[in-house]
Amino acid sequence: MKESVAIICGGGPAPGINSVISSVALVFLKSGFKVLGVNEGYKGLFAEDPDVVDIDFKFADSIHNQGGSALQMSRHKPKDEEFTTKFFLDNNVQLLVTIGGDDTASTANRVSKFLRENDVSIQNIHVPKTIDNDLPLPEGTPTFGYQSAKQEGVRISQTVYEDARTSGNWFVVAAMGREAGHLAFGIGAASHFPMIIIPEMFNKTKVSFEKITKLIISSIVKRKIRGIDYGLAIVSEGVFHFMDDEEIIGSGITFTYDDHGHPELGNVSKAHIFNILLQQKLKELNIKVKSRPVELGYELRCVTPTAFDQLYCGLLGYGVKKLYDEGRTGCMVTTDNNGVVKPLYLEDVEDENGKIKPRLVNIEGEKQKLIFEYGLQYIEPGDYEEAKEYLSNPKEYDFREILKW
Repeated sequence: MKESVAIICGGGPAPGINSVISSVALVFLKSGFKVLGVNEGYKGLFAEDPDVVDIDFKFADSIHNQGGSALQMSRHKPKDEEFTTKFFLDNNVQLLVTIGGDDTASTANRVSKFLRENDVSIQNIHVPKTIDNDLPLPEGTPTFGYQSAKQEGVRISQTVYEDARTSGNWFVVAAMGREAGHLAFGIGAASHFPMIIIPEMFNKTKVSFEKITKLIISSIVKRKIRGIDYGLAIVSEGVFHFMDDEEIIGSGITFTYDDHGHPELGNVSKAHIFNILLQQKLKELNIKVKSRPVELGYELRCVTPTAFDQLYCGLLGYGVKKLYDEGRTGCMVTTDNNGVVKPLYLEDVEDENGKIKPRLVNIEGEKQKLIFEYGLQYIEPGDYEEAKEYLSNPKEYDFREILKW
């Protein structure tokens, strides 16, 4: 039986998935392998009757620059008892290529260990994908999909910012980022937005809705002092990851709840929550500012990948073949700006529970410090006198006082 390579995609979509599938398939087809695309991620891989696509040259060649994923994705996280060697043995699989984020990488780590324990000689190489940019790659190396999603986020939010200027309003934009603030920071920094709020900023104080609201008002008042009545604040949804249920429920927003009694945040717009709380506080302070919510989420995930991600994903796909030929397994493929391919072993970046540790925004990085120091607009001690026209105690709305910086 011909040797084969199996490809699965886990988690949510990200621009460049098809570029990876295409490049992996083309390079292995050229070497005489059969390439199998498995639909529904790990759910399909361990199903009794998996839905498999036999990827040929024509198919691989046609999808390279397309958004979305040619293989159906799934967030299914298989339990250990679901693992089986059947698919691998039945199809003479020599390599499993997993494309996904931290959950997919963590499961890939478990699958790799399972195969070793069952004396199945199959290599496993993971391709790091997420628009959240939160996988622990070397400093400065993005996860694929991030740059394309950021570019689309910039396009949309700059249009919204122009609406703010045109209508004299403020907008509160919420950007995806389950735990880390890379996407919100990248969009906000590129667009010169007056306020960016990410969870990593709260490194010296606890995240709360009150502090988030005060940070936005700090920017609103600063711009009023400068004679500007409009603006935009971008907030990462990752702030919710660091809030407890009491804080979220205490916001007064109506939620649905899961079987464990936790608020189902996926059913509501995060921007709507931030905007409602902002409007309530502005009315309390008698500051007459209109604001509107905008959510940046699913719109970003299936856009056509930019030239950066198309090239990057091609290099990652070719890098999979290079690492395979070197006998590497249980690793992520990485490549730097010069195209140098290196393995990053999953066991080296896992926590005590076998989960891949997320990469947060480096709040002490030079780029970050420059943006927070010079790029944002907020109340400082020199603004207190002028700010008293709007706030009885401007110090409460001082950016550094709020964050305890």
